[in-house]
Amino acid sequence: MKKKIGCLHAHYTNIEYIEAAFSKYDIEWLHFVDPGLMHRVSSDATFNNSDAQKRVKEQVEWIAECKVDAILITCTNYIAFLNEEQLSLPMPIIKIDEPYFEQICQLQQPQMILFTNPATVEGTVKRLKAHAEKYGAVDYEVIIIDNAFELIMQGLGERYNQEIMNCLYQFNNEERPLSVAQLSMVEAAMRYELETGKTVLNPLHALVDYMIDQLELRSLKVE
Repeated sequence: MKKKIGCLHAHYTNIEYIEAAFSKYDIEWLHFVDPGLMHRVSSDATFNNSDAQKRVKEQVEWIAECKVDAILITCTNYIAFLNEEQLSLPMPIIKIDEPYFEQICQLQQPQMILFTNPATVEGTVKRLKAHAEKYGAVDYEVIIIDNAFELIMQGLGERYNQEIMNCLYQFNNEERPLSVAQLSMVEAAMRYELETGKTVLNPLHALVDYMIDQLELRSLKVE
């Protein structure tokens, strides 16, 4: 049976990543894109955490009213502002980074986590630490790729990918496992893997495996 999934993004570029990753599965996507929340959080001193939580709650409830089978949130900052105790919904809310956190925690060795957007680091790390509690301490170093994120916000996707790949190549001899924490970084990480044969963990691959299992996604028939 086809699944209808409502997807909440902070930037329109995430749509293509999600649809490409799940292209083999029988899914009807309803995409909701709202860059305004993070703009208000970063630029409006009068817009506080409770305002952000209220906005995310409204968005999620609106998506739920579209009779979806599940809600996927792809923005880590949106996830950080989500207060599920305020919600009572019949469908699961899937947070893009939780399957990824699980992979990181299961590695049980020192590792490196790359970001391009400094604004996502605090919320992501806080949630990773909470997820890691059942494993004990998780040893990781956060690396921020400076001056890259504004490229994708300006529509310069190819330059953005190249900046990420340049950074990854700097760690070619690094023995610690590498991962990229943001959905927008996945394409560059996959290119790097193809060119070098080295594995770079990313939130998208972990998410696909998780959603196939949790939602019992059905493969499309090949004609």
